[in-house]
Amino acid sequence: NEVLFTQSALHEPFGEQIYARVKDLGLPVTELSGDRLPVLRGGDERETYRRAKRTLAVVTAPPSMMQLQPIPPSADYQFHLAQGCPAHCQYCYLAGSLSGPPVTRVYANLPDILKNLEHYRQPGKPTTFEASCYTDPLALEHLTGSLSTCIMHFENSEGMNLRWVSKFDNVDPLLHLQHGGHTRPRLSLNAQPVTQRLEGGTASLEARLAALRKLALPRSEGGGGYPIGVVIAPIMPIENWQEHYRHLLHRIEETLNFPCDLTFELISHRFTAKSKELLESWYPNSSLDMNEETRAKKRNAFGGLKFVYTKEMMIELRNFFETELDRRFPKAKILYWT
Repeated sequence: NEVLFTQSALHEPFGEQIYARVKDLGLPVTELSGDRLPVLRGGDERETYRRAKRTLAVVTAPPSMMQLQPIPPSADYQFHLAQGCPAHCQYCYLAGSLSGPPVTRVYANLPDILKNLEHYRQPGKPTTFEASCYTDPLALEHLTGSLSTCIMHFENSEGMNLRWVSKFDNVDPLLHLQHGGHTRPRLSLNAQPVTQRLEGGTASLEARLAALRKLALPRSEGGGGYPIGVVIAPIMPIENWQEHYRHLLHRIEETLNFPCDLTFELISHRFTAKSKELLESWYPNSSLDMNEETRAKKRNAFGGLKFVYTKEMMIELRNFFETELDRRFPKAKILYWT
């Protein structure tokens, strides 16, 4: 593993904080002479993938990052404290949406990024900002402290709410933070066979459930007192899927056996031709089903083509989850199905 710092990142006070954290952890650091990252390409896509995944680059976000994009139905806007993720999910949604080798880039000018959010505040109603479209912020928190910085920023931001989601469990540093209820952490959970087979390098399902409980428990009981969410994604009709997903919902029910502010987001598996090609080069022995012949085609908001489950399967999956969640979590809100 290697951490690269561009010159611009080293000149940012927040970049200096990341530098100190990384040094304290004993990780090898390379200070680049300029702002251009070295070419990390290997002999083939798999070698390029391995080299890139072992590299963390601390850079400054370009001006284009300050032009926020809406991201319905998850939030009003997305913003980025990093791009890339250290996990090895074989269905990775970032494949094909980020260009070049999958290096994780962390932004050293985070205070400027947070200050820029003020321009997007919507008058008269809360504005929600999603911080995990292009990364898993909790996976990087021990290296950067970026997520804690965001939570504390939003605590003092009236009318602005932060949302992030993770497949990791190192939530202890977040439990003591003042958040004012303005941050909703969500844990990404899935059926045990999916988690075991397809989500390499992430926390186990049990560890994620324990983290979810810690975040939701009241402060008086040693928890974070956060409003929380569960993202069930990507939902897949694997063999005996009803049984596996019932077991998952039962475990969530057991974990959250106290009153809490809880939401659900339900996302079925989909892929594009470009992401399929890239994922198959990264994970040639994957058991992930990406058979285009058994899928329906759908255009996204930008005109691109993606492969989704058939209408009949989508109805069956959706009915199952909505019925089960309504029975088990009558006070929880399902934000969307997609």
